[in-house]
Amino acid sequence: MEGFLRPEAVILNERALVPERNLLSPAPNQFTHELARAQPYYYTTAQQGAPPDGVFQAGTKVVLLVYDGGTQCRVVDGRGLYVETAYEGLTKL
Repeated sequence: MEGFLRPEAVILNERALVPERNLLSPAPNQFTHELARAQPYYYTTAQQGAPPDGVFQAGTKVVLLVYDGGTQCRVVDGRGLYVETAYEGLTKL
């Protein structure tokens, strides 16, 4: 067909996929905390030197699901993304 330019197909790295175990459905629509600053999150456990799986932007609203008094906690955001992040970056709503 003339007039159509198709972009070259690109295969994404496996890290581009969110593991099913890290997606909660339905996603929450009420939240307990928000992120005070941008900070990384991890699908499994944060490990020294390991790159984060993503970054929450400041102001992201989350539900705090697991916190045992340590430095890390598990939260879910409005997209249903269930991850580990630093507890100190959360502000209670």
